[in-house]
Amino acid sequence: MERVLPDVAQEGIEKMIEFAYSFEPYFAPTVVLVPGFVQKGVESLSESTGQDVETLEYLLGMLICYPLGLIMLSLPNGKVKHLFSFILGAFLLQFTIGIQWIHQLISSMVVYVMFLVLPAKTAKTLVPVFMMLYITAGHLHRQYINYLGWDMDFTGPQMVLTMKLYSLAYNLYDGELIKKGKEDRAAKKCAGVAVESLPGIIEYLGYTFCFATVLAGPAYEYHYYAHACDGSLLYDKSGKPRGRIPSQIWPTVRPLLGSLLCLGIFVVGSGMYPLLDPSDPQNADPIVVTAEMLAKPAYVRYGYSWLALFFIRFKYYFAWMNAEGANNIWYAGFEGFDAKGEPKGWEVSNNIDVIQFETAPNLKTLSAAWNKKTANWLARYVYMRTGGSLFATYGMSAFWHGFYPGYYLFFMSVPLIAFCERMGRKKLTPRFDDGRRWGPYSILCRITTSLIVEYMIQPFQLLAFDWAVVNWKNYHYAGHIACVVFYLVVSNLPTPKKKEA
Repeated sequence: MERVLPDVAQEGIEKMIEFAYSFEPYFAPTVVLVPGFVQKGVESLSESTGQDVETLEYLLGMLICYPLGLIMLSLPNGKVKHLFSFILGAFLLQFTIGIQWIHQLISSMVVYVMFLVLPAKTAKTLVPVFMMLYITAGHLHRQYINYLGWDMDFTGPQMVLTMKLYSLAYNLYDGELIKKGKEDRAAKKCAGVAVESLPGIIEYLGYTFCFATVLAGPAYEYHYYAHACDGSLLYDKSGKPRGRIPSQIWPTVRPLLGSLLCLGIFVVGSGMYPLLDPSDPQNADPIVVTAEMLAKPAYVRYGYSWLALFFIRFKYYFAWMNAEGANNIWYAGFEGFDAKGEPKGWEVSNNIDVIQFETAPNLKTLSAAWNKKTANWLARYVYMRTGGSLFATYGMSAFWHGFYPGYYLFFMSVPLIAFCERMGRKKLTPRFDDGRRWGPYSILCRITTSLIVEYMIQPFQLLAFDWAVVNWKNYHYAGHIACVVFYLVVSNLPTPKKKEA
């Protein structure tokens, strides 16, 4: 990519990067948890399978969480589990990203000191600011040294950590308000995950480095992690079960098998319909904006893009479903029992509902089914804390993802779909919805949602501004125009009268 920054800015950035890298000799000796024979074994496996080392390390790191989960389950409750969670989480980070694991430790320790010295009211603002600045620096560094590259680095795990500590800051604040009887509306809604006091350092590091969530999430609140580790999730203070403890076998096996199926679909499907150029995804024009592809009819290009994006999603399905099973195996994904002692379910670690997402009748349902714990974080700790600001919520989501132009083109377009949906729900749904889940109106909504979202989200995967614009331009911005026309036409229809009870 061509340089777009002035020479002075270029020199300043390079000096800052050089300064940061000057600490590498001091942190290199901290990478001690991965034996040399393990690294050599992965390299040998890479040569025999033809897969790059990074991909194999990540895949093996995800799968090893299952035997680690069995060990976690067998350990005595309390500090032993927290210590195991911390050490094995650190091992996985060193195994997958090497020396960059230190970012997780540094940011975790800085935030812990902030929790120790700052009032909860102040920490709930400064901790999120610090974590967002840290991940921002990471994203900018990645984009500067490896623009449009897909190499794995610390920013992935750091994004998960950002959600954890951002949430914990508010959980501690809510806990203090509830203790004083001064809880506000948001604190009342989040009372179930409030934390009364700062966890000890071992408990805290066990949560931030938790082996089952450190690579791909889900970033559930500290409340759930702590109760799974101290035994209070399943037993009361006298040691008596809170209810009939359900087996974790199927809640573990189901997402594991599902994740492996998704991995296979991703490998085969993306090989047949690649969005980016497989030979050089970082520099070569993506398949969907090549001269050969742009010469084809719009419906052919769109059909190809729809399939390419469909198969790309299975990469995320694999990671999230795999992590779900790795949490469920030691009951971290279990919701606990209701007042009657009946099991509530296993939603704590569930991060994706594939069927619901792929057949969503509207943007709200679609968003709720995708990356659930990120949506939960944005809803509880951004949307609710900013008076319901969509601008703040989507802005935070964009910043959290990074600074590629494609992210912002997508997030700036999403409200357009939301406005149309609200208008359609107000003017059309009362007229045509017959209440059946798969009625004609419902099916039309599902098809429309899929078509418009797949159009809008393409820049999110293309990343670069020029690639995204060329792509949309060659559809003549049809999706945007359709939304505007729909809104103008439907908003002028008379609002149906409410049916009398």
